[in-house]
Amino acid sequence: MKDFRIIDFHTHPFRNDGDNICSHKSVIEMNAITTLQLMDRLGVDVICGSVIRRFKEGEQPWEALRYMNDEALALRELYGSRFIPGFHVHPDFVRESCEEIERMHSLGVNLIGELVPYYHGWSDYSCKNFSEILDLCEQYGTVVSFHSMGNDEMDRMVREHPNVTFVAAHPGELRDFNRHMERMRLSENYHLDLSGYGIFRQGMLRHAIDLFGAERFLFGSDYPTCSMSMYIGGVLLDPLITDAEKEMIFSKNAERILKI
Repeated sequence: MKDFRIIDFHTHPFRNDGDNICSHKSVIEMNAITTLQLMDRLGVDVICGSVIRRFKEGEQPWEALRYMNDEALALRELYGSRFIPGFHVHPDFVRESCEEIERMHSLGVNLIGELVPYYHGWSDYSCKNFSEILDLCEQYGTVVSFHSMGNDEMDRMVREHPNVTFVAAHPGELRDFNRHMERMRLSENYHLDLSGYGIFRQGMLRHAIDLFGAERFLFGSDYPTCSMSMYIGGVLLDPLITDAEKEMIFSKNAERILKI
């Protein structure tokens, strides 16, 4: 069916059931091993992304984020080369976040996110504290994957940090999609992963590729929140996209920005 790799740039894997954010996990057998089995069944070679959950009552926020980051590292031990961990930072914890970037860099991890601020009590990508964190990302070449929210704030973030490699999640409906395209004009380092709303709109991906080429788009599913198979089909079976474009979206672009 395919003769190229599939890298799912946007997932949230888990070792513990409490970190599984699937809304319907009660009717599906889901654990760390069944994730690998699903990848094999669907022909997915590598997954990327952060372990994520909301803070629990009484939990210290940075300790919770550090736990999620350590869980991502533990999954790398379990999955080997089939998982590229993403980690969390937070603008309320600038020093700790910068130390985490340095720690992860020393361990060969250069992917932040997907960040989901509304899970963790913040909302402004353009705030001064997050800008300080992004300055260090630029220094270390750390890729920043983030949940799309706040178009004006995302505009300012990208405008002020044109040398940071950003990967926004979710094309969105037409208004948000158009704003993504505007940000691509602001910075050649701005990319979009195809998870979430948008890809199901007929012609959306063809339109985007016509504007910027296939090099700026990455395959992502947002598993286990969303169906990995549906998103694979949305790209693989799209008759408007050439095989060369599909290969770039499924793997070549992720390999380039992650240097793998």
